[in-house]
Amino acid sequence: MLAQLLPSGTALPPAPYLLAVVVAVLAVGGALYRRTPPVTPRVVAGFAPWMVAGAAGYALYQVDAVPTVVAPLFGNPVVYATTFAVAGAVWLGVADRDPHAWTADAVPGVLALSGGLVAAALVAVGMAGALAAGRLSLAWPLAGLALSVGLAAAIWFAVRDRVAATGTLGALALVGHTLDGVSTAVGIRLGFGEQTPLSALLIEVGAGLPPAAAFGEAWLFVLVKLLVATLVLFAFRDYVREEPAEGSLLLGAVTAVGLGPGVHNIVLFAIA
Repeated sequence: MLAQLLPSGTALPPAPYLLAVVVAVLAVGGALYRRTPPVTPRVVAGFAPWMVAGAAGYALYQVDAVPTVVAPLFGNPVVYATTFAVAGAVWLGVADRDPHAWTADAVPGVLALSGGLVAAALVAVGMAGALAAGRLSLAWPLAGLALSVGLAAAIWFAVRDRVAATGTLGALALVGHTLDGVSTAVGIRLGFGEQTPLSALLIEVGAGLPPAAAFGEAWLFVLVKLLVATLVLFAFRDYVREEPAEGSLLLGAVTAVGLGPGVHNIVLFAIA
């Protein structure tokens, strides 16, 4: 039953790789637990580029652009554990620094900069390989990205006065889930299938309704993603204000669930 709810392509790596990842996650997680570095909204937001890096890594894995020796670390879902281990180690290395500033020597800045560099390198590798193979296609992915940012910005400006407490994380959550919805619609337009069964069911329902003729068969999925993302901002506004650490961590998890799949779609469509 559980397997039917998981995205297609979900599989664990060979035992030696799985053991290595588990040990790394436990070691980094244990060290963070003992050290208990301050958790602020900006620290959590600083992990957003690492979410992008993990998603890009999985896209490269799907097109066989990852070296064989490390490829099992980039499959789904282990790539997200791999990413956590690396990003968590970076956090540990700067845990004694300012957790509130975006400067290059503060925790949020270091996390964002290091994650951004890793993400950029992975995307560059994927694009270079796709270009060499003659399969690089940027028009639809870039159009989907632009539309996602535009829709998210419009919604944010419409509700920001009432959800301002969610701050940068709230905006990232909105962008991430909008990107997930729109990129899924783009993927269907390009002939890609939806990997998540529940999402595929929602798309199937929408395809049978009249608006599909004008907005495409994924219109209902996109609409639901926009509505849910907006409602999440309202649901978290008091939580983040009253419990900044816990609220930010949970909102960060919500952000990852949208931003990761959305970025993965865009990168995969561009290089596959």
